Amino acid sequence: MPHHIPLISTLAVGLAFAFIAGLIATRLKLPALVGYLIAGIAVGPFTPGFIADEQLAPQLAEIGVILLMFGVGMHFSLRDLMAVRKIAIPGAIGQMLVATLLGVGLAVLWGWSLISGLVFGLALSVASTVVLLRALEARGIVNTATGRIAVGWLIIEDLAMVLALVLLPAMADDHPDGDSMAMVLTFTLLKVTGFVVLMLVVGTKLFPWLLAFVERTGSRELFSLAAVTLALGVAYGSAMLFDVSFALGAFFAGVVINESALSDRVAEESRPLQDLFGVLFFVSVGMLFDPMVLVNHPLQVLAVVAVIIVGKGVAAFVIVRMLGHPHETAAIVAASLAQIGEFSFILAGLGIALKLISQQASDLILAGALLSIILNPLVFRFGLRQTRQGTAQSS
Repeated sequence: MPHHIPLISTLAVGLAFAFIAGLIATRLKLPALVGYLIAGIAVGPFTPGFIADEQLAPQLAEIGVILLMFGVGMHFSLRDLMAVRKIAIPGAIGQMLVATLLGVGLAVLWGWSLISGLVFGLALSVASTVVLLRALEARGIVNTATGRIAVGWLIIEDLAMVLALVLLPAMADDHPDGDSMAMVLTFTLLKVTGFVVLMLVVGTKLFPWLLAFVERTGSRELFSLAAVTLALGVAYGSAMLFDVSFALGAFFAGVVINESALSDRVAEESRPLQDLFGVLFFVSVGMLFDPMVLVNHPLQVLAVVAVIIVGKGVAAFVIVRMLGHPHETAAIVAASLAQIGEFSFILAGLGIALKLISQQASDLILAGALLSIILNPLVFRFGLRQTRQGTAQSS
């Protein structure tokens, strides 16, 4: 038996570290996600000891991205979004604009290019789906009016990020003039439109029929296999045939299946794999983080954290109040969105791959995510305290 087995060693050691660190994080009343990121740092190349395979980890992370985006699509409900559209759409756009401009401002101050600042700012503008949903679930407010506003707001942010993931590769090409750039963007949007139309016209009929057919066989294994195959297959097919990202393909696979009568069972059957590869995704992200950025660039890290927590939080609070909603709704929505996560990591990874941002920028994004997720429970407690004070004053 060969002893050089990088796939098994990466999975075994990475998951073991993730389990231990995640368990410690939850005991400290922190999101388990913090532990997964720290586990990635521990098995990464910037810390002593075991180093996971740096070639395999990104591929495992890509599967994690596909399944995460499939899960995001499964949570997408046009009906729920329409119910809170009057606050979610202008609120998310306004808050993302503020956060992106603050990020661009920091980038310009630090001497980065405008396109680097744009990618950097966008990465700071979008909250983590995992962190937000788990924070709302832990407090039992997912299905309240405030919870639906926060989730609808997050859906708009996610859709904006999906669009950004599509457009960034086209913007990264070195074109001589604006006309050529416009042609590339137009061609990209046409390919995306063709894929979306195919999914909405064919997928909405084919996928529910296929799931119902498999369900009638009575085989749980086949049904689970069908769910995962649709997620991975659509993601791969969309990339090969339409030249769009795995993430976009997986997202629309989830959206289409969410309209099926068997969507709840698909979510249940695919959840274990989503959780497993989601953990590997966050471990892989942690592997990319150089903790020395906290020592070498402390002021820049503090500035990033301030944009995420203070800049985004204040912007969300002010927008919600301006749109006529009560103080307590504004405080909870602001607290729930004052962090960044998986989309920021995906955007940072794409920015590095396209050479739009530097490794330092990526490290600052990861540092901001890690610290904002760690601090989010405290921010949430502050928001709830503000809610109680606002209620007491009004009474």
